[in-house]
Amino acid sequence: MLAAVSGGADSVALLRAVAALKTGGAGRLCVAHFNHKLRDEAEDDERFVVALCKQLGLSCETGFGHVAQLAADASEGIEPAARRARYEFLKETAGRLGARFVLTAHTADDQAETILHRIVRGTGIAGLAGMSRTRRLGHATLLRPLLSVRRRELEEYLRDIGQPFREDSSNADRRFTRNRIRHELLPLLGRQYNSAVADALLRLGSLAADVQGVIDELVDQLHQRAVKFENKSAVEIDTAQLAGQPPHLLRELLALVWRRQSWPMRSMGFVQWDQLARMLLISDADCSSSTAVNKQIFPGNVQAEIRNGILRLMRSE
Repeated sequence: MLAAVSGGADSVALLRAVAALKTGGAGRLCVAHFNHKLRDEAEDDERFVVALCKQLGLSCETGFGHVAQLAADASEGIEPAARRARYEFLKETAGRLGARFVLTAHTADDQAETILHRIVRGTGIAGLAGMSRTRRLGHATLLRPLLSVRRRELEEYLRDIGQPFREDSSNADRRFTRNRIRHELLPLLGRQYNSAVADALLRLGSLAADVQGVIDELVDQLHQRAVKFENKSAVEIDTAQLAGQPPHLLRELLALVWRRQSWPMRSMGFVQWDQLARMLLISDADCSSSTAVNKQIFPGNVQAEIRNGILRLMRSE
């Protein structure tokens, strides 16, 4: 197992708990720490994690990235750039060490904040489900074992065992959307609307995950029936196999195709998915109409063309 440890309370609690649970056997626990080079105290955080690992008799892999520059180069915000760089480091490290599992310390509070963030930004059923407990990360499986544990419980655990941790000053920086949600929006909702708003969000996420599970099964069946050809750069979908299907399932099917092809999804919003789904409903008679849109280019240089009942998706690099 490879545990991602920043030095903050959540990840230090995860590390101490997992280290305490490992009582022997052939398995190995390693630690990964990524320095985002965003704060003056980041070097101290790294030294703290390395020292803690030495105290626990664990190996520690460290990496860094100049996230501010990465964000500028990619024309994206600091938060997504930091997340992308961190997970790339974890994936590379897990692959190099042969780790089967990568552990992160996301908590129930993080889950509630994520769900609320997605509601504010705009999301679908899958987004309402929040973070999944497991997902693939390269050849490893990413695990979030603390998603049902509240942050205050972890801090109590650390106090009980006398374990110090690092305070990340950037967590108080209101320039970041996540911090405004944590320090402003959630407390406001709790004070003025529902004192148990975090629990309500977590229930919503759990219900959405159940619904998405049913949708995923239906979409997998549609994929097996309707996708007639696929390779690295092209997919063909038989529209006759999708007659009468709800638009939402069609959008989900197309999103599944995108994921399987590893095509960029960042710029594909509801409008784009809906336009694409509507192409699946164009009949042969419609194709001959001057008003029918039977060919479009979508983000990521993906060309969609409907002809003879087949939707062809082709991506040029």
